[in-house]
Parts: sequence; C-alpha cells; structure tokens
Amino acid sequence: MIKNKNTKRICFMGLLFATAVVLSYLEGIVTVPGLPPGVKLGLSNIVTMYCVFFLGAPSAYTLATLKALSVLLMRGPTGALLSLLGGGVSVTVMLLFARLFKSGLSYMVLSILGAMGHNLGQLLGASFLTGTTLTLYYFPILILSGVGMGVVTGLVLKTLLPAVQRLDSQLK
Repeated sequence: MIKNKNTKRICFMGLLFATAVVLSYLEGIVTVPGLPPGVKLGLSNIVTMYCVFFLGAPSAYTLATLKALSVLLMRGPTGALLSLLGGGVSVTVMLLFARLFKSGLSYMVLSILGAMGHNLGQLLGASFLTGTTLTLYYFPILILSGVGMGVVTGLVLKTLLPAVQRLDSQLK
C-alpha cells in the first residue's frame, strides 16, 4: 500500500493519463458513420473533465498537456499543437464557467461548453497553421458537434463517476 500522499496523487494521475491515451487511440481507430470530417467523440476528454471537476486546475492542465505530448508521439507536431490548443481552451472554458456559476451549471452543460471550447481552440490553431481564417467557416458545424459530443462525454462521465471516485478514495 502506498503511504505517501504525493506518490498516490502521481499514481492516480498516471492512471488517468493512461486511460486518456487509450481512449484517444480507440477514438482514432473507430469510425462513427455520419460524423462530419474531423469530428470525433472526444472520449479522452472525459478524463480531462474529471480532472477539472474533482482534482482542480493544475491537474486538468497537466493532463491536457500530457495528452498533447502523447499526440506528438503518435500523430506528429500538427496534431500535438491542435490537441494542446483544444485541450487548453477546453479546460479554461470549463474552469471559467464553473467559477462564474458556482452551483448553477451541471456537468453536462460544462461538458458541452468544454467541447465547444476544444473545437474553437483547434480551429484557431488550424487558422494559425494555414495562415488563413477560412478554417473558421467550419465553426458552425463544430459548434453543433460540440453540443452533441459534449452530451455524450457528459453522460459517460456521469455513468463512470462512481467507479472513478471509489478508486480515488482508495488512494487517499
């Protein structure tokens, strides 16, 4: 049994990061018919949302950064930049709205706002990389998909929450 609290926290973050990487990989190989190009389920963002809601800003930003570094290894620098920008904006949006509306917003609403923030961050990164704002014309499609995928990830988090919280409490 691990006795040091910092060691437990690092181990738990390692488990969360590994889960996020596996979910990201699975999401990359699973094709969902009918989704517009570039739209993914955002399954690994479930782990980031857990960090935002229960572990705090430093853990959430750390996880988003680690996810981007794993994307660097798996998909290259362009994917890593888009992952970093999407994840950073998503975490910032969820933290901001959670603080502005301390008890008024559900995890579902924050999940949707985070998904839309993720899409916006990636579009801004794509605009930077291409040197044109034409990519922003895709924003309405990504807003709609952000709502849909935010609902999906919010529901999955709500379903998995009891199990993850039991694991977290055992590590404390």
